[in-house]
Amino acid sequence: MLKSKENFEIQKKLTIVIVTLFLIKLAAWFYTNSVAILTDTLEYTINVISGFIGLYSLYLSSKPKDKNHPYGHGKVEFLSATIEGTLMIVSSFVILYEAINNLKHPHELKQLDYGIFLVALTGVINYIVGYLSIKNGKKNNSLALIATGKHMQSDTYATLGIVIGLILIYFTHYTWIDSVVAFVFALIIIVSGYKILRSSIAGIMDEADDELLEKMVTFCATHRRENWIDLHNLRFIKYGGTLHLDCHLTIPWFFNIHEGHKEVDELEKIVKNNFGDSVELMVHTDGCLEFSCKICDKKDCPMRVHQFEKKIDWTIENVSSDSKHTIASF
Repeated sequence: MLKSKENFEIQKKLTIVIVTLFLIKLAAWFYTNSVAILTDTLEYTINVISGFIGLYSLYLSSKPKDKNHPYGHGKVEFLSATIEGTLMIVSSFVILYEAINNLKHPHELKQLDYGIFLVALTGVINYIVGYLSIKNGKKNNSLALIATGKHMQSDTYATLGIVIGLILIYFTHYTWIDSVVAFVFALIIIVSGYKILRSSIAGIMDEADDELLEKMVTFCATHRRENWIDLHNLRFIKYGGTLHLDCHLTIPWFFNIHEGHKEVDELEKIVKNNFGDSVELMVHTDGCLEFSCKICDKKDCPMRVHQFEKKIDWTIENVSSDSKHTIASF
């Protein structure tokens, strides 16, 4: 199954879980009349909306390339995550308003034992499902799944605080704790929403992903072939679950077209073995020049004009450079 379709199937299951948990939280608020649980339920309304938005975005993302979208539809995932982060922040201000209003006009709480149990149950399920969503999102390079998972886990932390607050209220009868707990976790949700928003904007702007770049460079360096004299001008662009990789590969200048193409095929094969078939490579081959001999350790090279002096280790800095590597540069 293609990763885009796999992501869509995962999001469908997540959305069903999210709707079920929302109904449980709604029941908990109905039983307790707690503003902290209302806070949790209001915030989770965003999860429900975001779940369906994420589902639709992954549906679009899984569609094949067409004339109007030659790189596919993956960018829509960034828009989905942007909406989710924005909604989280907006809902937090609603929660803050409710918390402050409840401090001014407190109301009686009821049936806290039922509420504590129901909210705790949703928290446990949220964390497990959120963890699995993030894990699959990172594996399949899906920002929509990662955003959904992080949103669910942030809800778990908020739920944990709410449960602690409800337990304190249950034993102390200090109802103001309800509003304080809601206030604190509204601030936490704002921070989580900002992080999701920041990641999605970075994707829209094609900001470099240092973690992914480090992983790619390390992997290529580990599997480096002797005919790969130099790798430079390496760049990534993310389109949802698809990665587009551009780079320049320096190979011996005397290779014919078939030999050069074989080296490109080998690079493509090792990259896809590690990152999956969702990687698209655009590799430009450069012929080596005289100065390349000093950094080339190819054995029995018939065209060598200088002795090998030093092997240059590939790093993010030099692989991202737009020029060929030379001894003088290191």
